[in-house]
Amino acid sequence: MRALVTYLALAFGLSWLVALPLWLGDGLDSPSLTVVAIGMMATPAIAAVVVARFVERRPVARALGIVPVRPWGRTFLWAAIAVVVPIALVLVALAVAAALGLYQTDLREFSGFREILDTQLAAAGGVEAAGLPLEVLVALQLVNVVIGTFINLVPALGEEAGWRGWLLPHLAGRLPMWGAVVASGVIWGLWHAPLVLLGYNYPTASPLVALACMVGSCTVLGAVFAWLRLRSGNVWAPALAHGAVNAAGGTYLLFAQAGTTVDTTQVTVLGWTGWIVPVVLIAVLAATGQFRARPEPDTDAVPRPEPVPSAGP
Repeated sequence: MRALVTYLALAFGLSWLVALPLWLGDGLDSPSLTVVAIGMMATPAIAAVVVARFVERRPVARALGIVPVRPWGRTFLWAAIAVVVPIALVLVALAVAAALGLYQTDLREFSGFREILDTQLAAAGGVEAAGLPLEVLVALQLVNVVIGTFINLVPALGEEAGWRGWLLPHLAGRLPMWGAVVASGVIWGLWHAPLVLLGYNYPTASPLVALACMVGSCTVLGAVFAWLRLRSGNVWAPALAHGAVNAAGGTYLLFAQAGTTVDTTQVTVLGWTGWIVPVVLIAVLAATGQFRARPEPDTDAVPRPEPVPSAGP
């Protein structure tokens, strides 16, 4: 229990400390927003390193799920799955919202994307977009999602080494697996409070509604990331999946109709319509036993979640 309390105190305390300049300054309008957001993403890993090293006195790399990575074939297979599945879930979420009439799309003229481009080009002094057709620019944005997934891997690892690397196995040693999956997702969602309460991700919602939606989306996505963690045996797959979701998160701007406002409490993978397909996927995975941890036949196998000895009572 001491390890868990220490971890949560550090992860939450450091995140609020890093975000404090936004609260004391211009909020999300601050030019330091990107730096603050990336700094926050490192806090779960920092907390996990401190707890593993000084409270549990375990090897840090294994405690955070950085290793094992062998067999390499399995790691690469799950890395590929971790890129494809989250991007698909983000795009399918838009289709679901459109089918329900909550997301107005323009898939012929891409008027919303054109509007954004015109605004950006005007701000840059009317620079031409290299004479490329709009459809090509949209395709390039989708390619950038894949590239961005790997760029985002580093900051995403800062979160996943904590949430799915250290926290999920720790909770799984004390709770039923489903309890551990849900609890780790709820904790992950609440951890976003320093930014979400300022309007991050949900600019049109009240702070409490925004935080509730963030907890919901993190619980759903966290279950998908937990599946990747348990089946791959390390944290690299969920880190890639996290990076993929972040990279694909803005794709709703590509397909939106000009002049419409997207309510992210209802639309995108952050809103309730975006949780429908992932919940179905999670149910299928659960029914087929995909949330069982792999056995550990040797030193290169995946550790089975077990109670982690605490240094305190």
